[in-house]
Amino acid sequence: METIRYAWGRSSLGDFLAASSDRGLVLVEFASVGEADILSDRFPDAQIIEEPLFMSATVEGLAELIEYTDVPSDLPVDMRGSEFELSVWQALRQIPPGKTASYGEIAARIGSPKAAREVAEACAANRLAVVVPCHRVVKKDGSISGYRWGFKRKRALIEREREGVARRCQPQAGMEIR
Repeated sequence: METIRYAWGRSSLGDFLAASSDRGLVLVEFASVGEADILSDRFPDAQIIEEPLFMSATVEGLAELIEYTDVPSDLPVDMRGSEFELSVWQALRQIPPGKTASYGEIAARIGSPKAAREVAEACAANRLAVVVPCHRVVKKDGSISGYRWGFKRKRALIEREREGVARRCQPQAGMEIR
């Protein structure tokens, strides 16, 4: 029987639940403390164990990632989904911080140019908030569309990334620009 370990974290965008298998993160969701029953729904054949101490470094890394989504994460992941979902999620991880892509652009990147609606469904099925950055996917016209964890969070994540990238691109005091 598989074991899924979990712990709660806090961020400026709300509490989140993080869960890992032996291979890596299987779930990162914005949720209210006490909603751990979603784990038994998502992983019905697993032994679910709350282990805050075991997960402390992971939760700390996730809290930092939520605050600074423009900084790459090296947290190991154990993505689980259909072949199509996995290809979408891999494509999402290739979108640079501070940039966005449309559902249609992602569909084209994975070789299914007419599957924009299916890409949106794969984004909605993503269980790894911020780690698999579905918040970077927007409508064809560039406007922000739905987000599983709320429109306001999506907007905040996109804005944080753009500000972080812009801040890193600014010359430091005393730095000569050529």
